[in-house]
Amino acid sequence: MKRKLLNILTVSAIITTIGFLMDGDIKEPSMTMRFTEFFAMMTMLFLAISAVYLPAHSLTKKLQRVHQ
Repeated sequence: MKRKLLNILTVSAIITTIGFLMDGDIKEPSMTMRFTEFFAMMTMLFLAISAVYLPAHSLTKKLQRVHQ
């Protein structure tokens, strides 16, 4: 489970970094605000990916057990 969560965190960090670099908006002058935006977006992506992946993975495991 730790490995799955770490992989999800890594994917969300990569997506957030790419999105942050591709963003065409004017950057905030405050470094605190930049870090806050970055970590807030990474947290939202992590929660969204986890909310989709973990139940789907659990369901597929249960379905595999039923078929065996």
